[in-house]
Formats: sequence, C-alpha cells, structure tokens
Amino acid sequence: MRSEYVDGVKYTVDALSVATVVGALTDMLPEIAALFTIVWTGIRIYETSTIQKLFGRAGSKDAE
Repeated sequence: MRSEYVDGVKYTVDALSVATVVGALTDMLPEIAALFTIVWTGIRIYETSTIQKLFGRAGSKDAE
C-alpha cells in the first residue's frame, strides 16, 4: 500500500510539473516556477532505470 501511495504522489507531482512547464513557456507563471520545474524534472529523469544504468547504479532499489 505504501509503495502505491508514493507512486501516486510522484505521478501527481509529475503532472503538476508538466503543467508548470507549459505555463512557464507561455509566460503565464514566473521564472522561479520554471526553475523549480526544471530541477524536479531533472531529478525524475535521473531516477529512471535507464539513466541509473548509464551511471552504473543499476543495483539501486529504485532502478529495478
């Protein structure tokens, strides 16, 4: 149950992140929102199993 909750939160924050990117690119949100979105998106990309394999961290629990 805990893992499903965490995944749901991640997907929700990811959706908000995408919405923030779109808003920032259309000048509807301030630049600080764009900065936080870029950082969050970078973190999420870094957490993917593909990137973890490229960095040789395929053995981490999130990279499985």
